[in-house]
Amino acid sequence: MGKFCHGFLQNAVTMKLTTKGRYAVTAMLDLSLHGDSGPVSLADISTRQEISLSYLEQLFSKLRRKGLVNSTRGPGGGYRIARDLHLVSVSEIIGAVNESVDATQCAGKENCHSHGRCLTHDLWEGLSAQIEDFLSSVSLQDMIDQQRVQSTSLRQDRILVQRPSV
Repeated sequence: MGKFCHGFLQNAVTMKLTTKGRYAVTAMLDLSLHGDSGPVSLADISTRQEISLSYLEQLFSKLRRKGLVNSTRGPGGGYRIARDLHLVSVSEIIGAVNESVDATQCAGKENCHSHGRCLTHDLWEGLSAQIEDFLSSVSLQDMIDQQRVQSTSLRQDRILVQRPSV
């Protein structure tokens, strides 16, 4: 049996949001929090968020192609958010890295049973739609405005400063 998380039974429904989607949102939030003073290097995001640099390079290639970030090459280069933070939704970030959030067993293809749709297909499809609506309603700015995000970011910055350079 799963554990309770925020009043809901965790693992009761298998959600299909992979590490790729989670890491993309985390990296974009980090970039948003640190982009005021210029381009942010993927190496810094990698250190703060403990995501491999090569994985971030793959994600940011997709994010750049979708117009969510701009890149600057050379010394002092890095990435910046390409649009106003109010206009970049979590759903858009997840979609940019070719991910989706889906609660259905069949990825919405209605082949979840040997004879087509399963009995509960509409329930899980409705849940997927609710999650998509929620993620579409949350912007990077909404997340930045949360006090917990701010305090977590400050803690991560202190850890980054304390680590010796390699």
